[in-house]
Amino acid sequence: MTKKRKHQEDFQKVKLKVGKKKPKLENATDTTFKTKAIQIPEQLKEDGVLPTQNRKLNIKDLLSQMHHYSPGVKHNALVGLRELLSQYPFVIDAHLSNIISEVAAVFTDKDSGVRGAAVHLLQFLATKIRAEQIAPFFPLVSAHLSSAMTHISEGIQEDSLKLLDVLLEAYPALLTDRSIILLKNFVELISHQQLSKRLKSREKLTWMLSVNPNRRVTSQQWRLNVLTRLKKFLQAVVDGSSEIEDEGLQESKDSPRSVRNPVCISWKLHASNQQHIQLFGNGGLRPKMNSSFRLRSLASVMDSAGKGLSSAENLKGFIAIIIPLLTECWIEASPAQSAPIFGNILESEAQQLMQQVLSIIHLLWKLTKRHDETYKMELWLRKNYLVDFKHHFMRHFPYSLQETVKHKKKDWCKGNKHCMTSSNSVDHLLLNLTLCDIMVSLASPSTLQMDSDWLDMIRKFVTDTLQDGSKLNSKQVNRLLGVTWRIMQIQQNKVATEPLIKAVYTLYQQRNLLFPVRTLLLKFFSRVYQKEDLRTQRIRSRSKVLSRWLAGLPQQLALLGLRNPELSNQLIDIIHSAASRSNKELLQSLQATAARIYDPLEGTLVLLPAEAQRRLVQLVYFLPCLPASLLACLSRCCIMGRVSSELAATLIGILHMRSSFAGWKCQVQDNSVNDVDYFSFLFSTLIGFSREELTSLQGIRGKPHISQTQLSPVRLYLTDLDQFLHHWAVTEMICHSLSTIPSQSQCFDILQTGICKYLVGLVVIPDSTAGSVLCAINKLLDQACILSETLHKFLASCCYSLLYFLLTLEKEDAEHVQKRLMLQSLQVSRICREELPVVAQLLRLLMQHGQLRSHMITNEFLVQQIIKDIMTLKSGEVQEQWLTDLHYCFNIYLASHPQGPGPVNAVY
Repeated sequence: MTKKRKHQEDFQKVKLKVGKKKPKLENATDTTFKTKAIQIPEQLKEDGVLPTQNRKLNIKDLLSQMHHYSPGVKHNALVGLRELLSQYPFVIDAHLSNIISEVAAVFTDKDSGVRGAAVHLLQFLATKIRAEQIAPFFPLVSAHLSSAMTHISEGIQEDSLKLLDVLLEAYPALLTDRSIILLKNFVELISHQQLSKRLKSREKLTWMLSVNPNRRVTSQQWRLNVLTRLKKFLQAVVDGSSEIEDEGLQESKDSPRSVRNPVCISWKLHASNQQHIQLFGNGGLRPKMNSSFRLRSLASVMDSAGKGLSSAENLKGFIAIIIPLLTECWIEASPAQSAPIFGNILESEAQQLMQQVLSIIHLLWKLTKRHDETYKMELWLRKNYLVDFKHHFMRHFPYSLQETVKHKKKDWCKGNKHCMTSSNSVDHLLLNLTLCDIMVSLASPSTLQMDSDWLDMIRKFVTDTLQDGSKLNSKQVNRLLGVTWRIMQIQQNKVATEPLIKAVYTLYQQRNLLFPVRTLLLKFFSRVYQKEDLRTQRIRSRSKVLSRWLAGLPQQLALLGLRNPELSNQLIDIIHSAASRSNKELLQSLQATAARIYDPLEGTLVLLPAEAQRRLVQLVYFLPCLPASLLACLSRCCIMGRVSSELAATLIGILHMRSSFAGWKCQVQDNSVNDVDYFSFLFSTLIGFSREELTSLQGIRGKPHISQTQLSPVRLYLTDLDQFLHHWAVTEMICHSLSTIPSQSQCFDILQTGICKYLVGLVVIPDSTAGSVLCAINKLLDQACILSETLHKFLASCCYSLLYFLLTLEKEDAEHVQKRLMLQSLQVSRICREELPVVAQLLRLLMQHGQLRSHMITNEFLVQQIIKDIMTLKSGEVQEQWLTDLHYCFNIYLASHPQGPGPVNAVY
C-alpha cells in the first residue's frame, strides 16, 4: 500500500445517511441533569408585607432608584419616599439608616430638582426623627453637608444653605458639635486665601472677599445669605452654652449646677428647736472661688480641634479670620463717603448686611465671656479691633434707613420722583443698638478719657431714644437698657448717670406700655437701686429720680390690683426689697397707701393669689406706724375669709411682734402699735363679726339658722362649716397672743370689759363667736381672775346654748351633721377634742368660784335632759369626759348646799 493511500484511510470522512441519527462522539460530554424546586414561603412573603405608595413601590424599590443615572427617576423616588413615609411613619424607624444615608448622598447631586426634593424630604424627616435617633448617623449628614458647602458648583452651594437652615432648626446641638469644620466652610463661601508671592513667606495666610460673576445673585446678596446662616449658627452655639450670661436684663436660665432648693420654715417648730435649718446646705448654689486652680477634666485630654469654639485658641483664630472679612463687607455696604449730608442713611439691602455683620461680632463677643481669662480676652479685642471699629463703624453713627416715598404733586419735595427720609423702623434702631453694645464692651473705667469722644455719641443716642421710646418693643428695650447699664458702670458718677436714669424714667412713665417692656424697666430700676444701696454710707449719693420711682411703687400697686398679677408680684418684690433696706421715701409712700392696699373689700391684698398675699402680709412688719384704721382693715381681712387661716395667723404674729408685748429688750420702733389699738384688733378678730353684722343678726328667728333652747336667753346663729373652721383657727392664734401678755389679770379684765360692752345683751350670737369667747376665757381664767355679775350670766347662757347645740347637732340639717362628722370621725379639727372639754372645764371653774347660780344647776328637767343627751353620744370617750365633769360639778354643788337633797340630789 502506497503512502498516499494510507494517508487517505486515516482521514476518511464518514458519510451520514438521511434520516439516521448522528452517532455520538467518543469524547462527548453528558449534559443531562435533574432539578427539584426549593420553596421558602417566609422569604417570599416579606416583600408582600412592605407597604407601598401610589405607584406600588415599597421602601426598598424607592431607595434603589436613588442610585439611578436619570435625574427624573431620582426626583420621583424622593417624592415617592416622602409620600410613603407620610402614610406609614413606622417605616422610618425600621429603615432609618438607609434613609439617612441615601438622602444625604443626593445633597451634592448635579440636578437642582433632585436637590430641591432632597431639601423638602429632609424638612419632613426632621419633624419625624428625634435628635437622639439621628445622632448616630449625624456625622454622615454633617460630612455630606460640608461637601455641599465647599462644592465647586454654585447651585449646590446655594442649596447647602437651605439644608443648613433645616438642620439648624431641628438639630442645633448636633450641628454645633462640629463647629470648627462648618465655620471654615462659612469662610470659604465668601472668601479665598491670598496666595501671592509676597504673602508666601508669612506664617498666617490672609483671606479676602471673593467675587463670582457666575452666581444668579449679586455678591452682596450672596454674602448676606451666608452671613445670615453664620449668625444663626453662632446663635445656636451661644444658646447651647450655659456659661454665657445675657448682657441684657432678661432672666437667665438656671443651669443644672445652680438649682435652688427652697426650704419651708415653720417659725413655731424652729423656735421650739424642732426644725433645724442648714444655712449653706439648702441654698443650692455653690460658693464662687476666686482661684486659678482647676481640676483636670476629661475635656483637657481633647485636642483644640475637638473643643470647637470652647477653646480660647480656636475662638481667637476664628475671630482673627472673620473680623477682617466682616469689616470689608461693612465697608462695601456703608454709605458713600462723598455724600456727607446723607452719609448715615442706608438702603435696605445694605442695612441688612450691616446688621448681620454686627450681630455676628456681638455673638463672638458673647462667646469670649465664657472663658476664665475674660479680662485678657477683652484687652486682646480692644488692642486689635478698636481702631478699625471707631474708623469704620462709628464714622456715620447713628444710622437710619432710606425710604422711597411717592408724594403727591403739591408736596414739599415737588419735582423729585423719590425722596430720602429718615425711618423710625425696627431695623435701623436694632442696628444702632447692636453697634452700641459692641463698642461699650470695649470700654472700661480705666480707658474713659481715651474713649470719651465716641462714648458721648452713644450716650446721646441712648438718651434720645429712651425719651422718645413709645414704640419700642421688648427686644429693643432689653438691648437699650443693657447699653445704658454698661455706660453707667463705666462712668460711675452722679453727673453722668442721672441723665440716663431720668431718660429711663421718662419711658417708664408712659402709659400703655407692653407688659414685657414694663417688666424690663422694673428690673432695670431694681438693679440700679440694689447697686446704689451696696455703696457705703460715706460715698452714697441718692438719685432723686430713683427715689421718685421708688416712692411711686406702692401707689402703682394699689391701682394695678388684679389686672396684671405678674406685674403686681414684681412690684411687691421690689417694694419688699426696698422696705427691708429701710428706704425712707418708699416707707412713707407705703404708709400713705396702706389703707388702699389692705382694704378688706377691694384692696390688693384680698384680690391677689395666695403667694402674693403672703408677701403683702410680710410688708406689714416694715410699716412705720400701724394706726387704728389700718388695724381695723387688717382685722376685717382676717375674719372675712379673704385670706387663709394660716396667713391670718401669720399676720396676727407679725402684729404681736410689732406690739409692746413682744418682749423686745430694746425699743425697736417708737409707738408703732398703740396698746389700746392692739387689744382692739385682737378682740375684733376674736369676735369674728363686726358690730353691724351682729346687729343685723338680731332679727333672725327660727330654724335652720338659729339654735334655740328655752333654758338660755342666748340663741346661736349657725355659721357654715368653712367659716366656722376658719374662725376657730384664727381664734387659736388670738388666744396664743393673749396668753403671752405678761399681766394675765389685766388682760382678762380688758377681755371681760369688751365682752360686757359689745356682746352682753345680744339675743343672737354666732356659734363660732360663742366658742371663741369661751376658749379665750378658758385660756385666761385662773384663781386670780374675778368674773363680774354680768359676765358670768352671759357665759353661763353661752355654755347652755353651746351645750344644747352640740348635744342636739344630729337632729339638725345635713350641713351641720357633716360638721359633726368631720369634727368627730376625721378628728382634723380640735373643736371636737377641745370645745367640749372647754365648756365642761369652764363649768367646773365656775362651780369652784361659786359663781354659778343655783336656779340654773338645780333645774331638774335640764339635768335629766343633759344626762340623757350625754348617754346618746356615739363617742364613748366624749361620754366619759362629760360624765366625769358633770359628776364633779354635782359634788361641788352638794358640798355647798348641805341643807337638802333638792332636785339635783334626786337626779344624781
